[in-house]
Amino acid sequence: MLAVASGLWAQTHEVTPLTLAQGDVIHVHGSLRDRTARMNERTIRLFPQTDGTTLGLMPVPVNDKPGTYQLQILDDNGVAVRSATITVWDAHFPKQNIILSKKLTELKASPGEADAVATFRNTVSDVRYWTEPLEMPVSGCLTSPFGVRRLHNGKPTGDYHAGFDQRSPSGGPIRAITGGVVKIVRQYNLHGGTVAIDHGQGVESIYLHMSKFATTEGAVVKPGDVIGYVGSSGRSTAPHLHWSIYVNGVPVNPGLWVHVLPCAAPNKK
Repeated sequence: MLAVASGLWAQTHEVTPLTLAQGDVIHVHGSLRDRTARMNERTIRLFPQTDGTTLGLMPVPVNDKPGTYQLQILDDNGVAVRSATITVWDAHFPKQNIILSKKLTELKASPGEADAVATFRNTVSDVRYWTEPLEMPVSGCLTSPFGVRRLHNGKPTGDYHAGFDQRSPSGGPIRAITGGVVKIVRQYNLHGGTVAIDHGQGVESIYLHMSKFATTEGAVVKPGDVIGYVGSSGRSTAPHLHWSIYVNGVPVNPGLWVHVLPCAAPNKK
């Protein structure tokens, strides 16, 4: 982990890493007077931690251009008190073609599905439940990594894969990657059986295509609690788990927290 702790930087200030890829996350540590951080027109909150510092997580979206950016830490008066130079490099995400049946291609979202997920993603709560290291939700191998540019039946979708797909047998348990409050337990047309968890202070996770639920909205879960079971509901062609991590509303690479080996023979869903 790279750290800045000299020159203008007081001992309580640290920004790591200074060089990272698209889809990664910057940890911003400040003093208790520091309230926000901003970079590339994005502003995040810094939250008080038990060690007497503040912490905020600055996501670097997949679609941000590679280059050099200035990250600023702002105090409670909105004045920039510290800055760091951040270098974002091209992650060179590959393309992936997914073969879908006509039925799946024509599948439409449930009423309110997109709005409910967007509202969940963009909610930032004050209480921190998440701890590291994160748990694996399932133990299966990786069939589709984060960031791949998606094609459906050979046609570009203009979208990218916002999480991990892991192979797992139907009915296998799905576990919460860390503690949090369950915000969504719904059956949707596209996402299928969906559970979404707010882990606090800008960190959230969502789990799709479930066959059954094992939690309820409003429940407080601990790391490793079973929240549902693997299925193939929604826009899916085989049993698997799609899961994503959002940081301050932005999908980020789960590979920053967990390590999953790719399947020997990728399963194109």
